[in-house]
Amino acid sequence: MAHLPKGDKKLLNAWAFYDWANSVYPLTISSAVFPVFYTLLYSIRGEGDYITVFGMEMKNSALISFTSAAAFLVISFMSPLLSGVADYVGNKKAFMRFFCYLGALSCIGLYWFDLNMIYPGLLCYFMGLIGFWGSLVFYNSYLPDIAFPEQQDAISAKGYSLGYIGSVLLLIVNLALILMADGEAEAEQAMRLSFVMVGVWWIGFSQYTYRYLPKGAGAGHKVNGAVLLNGFRELQKVGKALSGNIRLRRFLGGFFVYSMAVQTVMLAATYFGAQEIEWKKYGADPSMGLIVCILVIQLVAVLGAYMTSKASARFGNIPVLVVINAFWMCLCATMYFVTTPNQFYIMAALVGIVMGGVQSLSRSTYSKFLPETDDTASYFSFYDVAEKIGIVLGMSVYGVIDQYTGSPRFATVFLASFFLIGLLLLLRIPAQTSSKQ
Repeated sequence: MAHLPKGDKKLLNAWAFYDWANSVYPLTISSAVFPVFYTLLYSIRGEGDYITVFGMEMKNSALISFTSAAAFLVISFMSPLLSGVADYVGNKKAFMRFFCYLGALSCIGLYWFDLNMIYPGLLCYFMGLIGFWGSLVFYNSYLPDIAFPEQQDAISAKGYSLGYIGSVLLLIVNLALILMADGEAEAEQAMRLSFVMVGVWWIGFSQYTYRYLPKGAGAGHKVNGAVLLNGFRELQKVGKALSGNIRLRRFLGGFFVYSMAVQTVMLAATYFGAQEIEWKKYGADPSMGLIVCILVIQLVAVLGAYMTSKASARFGNIPVLVVINAFWMCLCATMYFVTTPNQFYIMAALVGIVMGGVQSLSRSTYSKFLPETDDTASYFSFYDVAEKIGIVLGMSVYGVIDQYTGSPRFATVFLASFFLIGLLLLLRIPAQTSSKQ
């Protein structure tokens, strides 16, 4: 395939299309079907929400929170090493493809998830997270390589929008199979098949992205022993460079705090809804209700990402991010009092408005603040490490509160405080008069 120039429409569309390919993972596995499937297994077993693992009695949702935190801790250490190596050898695409396949095959492995053999199932869940987030390190780092600054907000938002649309289409297919199931046993089997479809979809549609993306911007060197630590040296170099870039440094501080809360909400919301919403009291099916909520979030998020892109073009990235953080803070504080299905549906719609917007705008804002450099993977590795360490802290706090209080409601108060801190940190970013950022 001939090399496409930076800013080329076909290249931009191919990059954005990876969101279409991989977004089925966070929707089906992290947010919608797997959490319902996981809760259903405990219901079928009829022994409550606790299970013995690693010699401890653990609540099911706390177990998933701690597993997620452990995976993100591994990712936070892996991403600087791998991104530095990728830039050095000049083949980011090979690394991106490897993690894509790792995540997709792990999704397929969830077909055999069983509480009686909990450890292999948790391993597949663990490796799926590593595959998804590992591939995003390299995917995100391509943005300044393939798009000019004035294109980045729009193409970043387009990527998220494609992801929401594609993942919703597959979720509708999965939902139809689950609805057609006769009884819990058939519903469980339909959910297992959905995990296989996620893996096949992810690998299949990603081929369009790999067809057009360049290998990378590195020098094409071969890997040797010394290079294995190159990523950490690059990360240290990025850290030193931040001391002379006050806008980038302060943005990363705010991003670290509010992203901690955003990702925790996205990873834990369905488990919260399964345990804290009084579905049966109001005659609602919890499994279908939760999946419908996630579907609502995805559909509204398409509009939210578009609105955010337009708002940032008019008012600037940072002012829009401040408003979004204030909105998130109010949502989390209100979630403490939500108990009925209708209240949960309303909250789902409101979350959708700001979920896609905060992700796409954060990614493009960081890209705009970067200095002129060919070492984009290392800079985005720093971004991803901040995000992942934040998730480790957020999911750990959520899991501890859930495990020791028996309810995650108090965790929503902590999440609201994270958004408040993030908002205040964003307000400390000095203005730049040359462009709206």
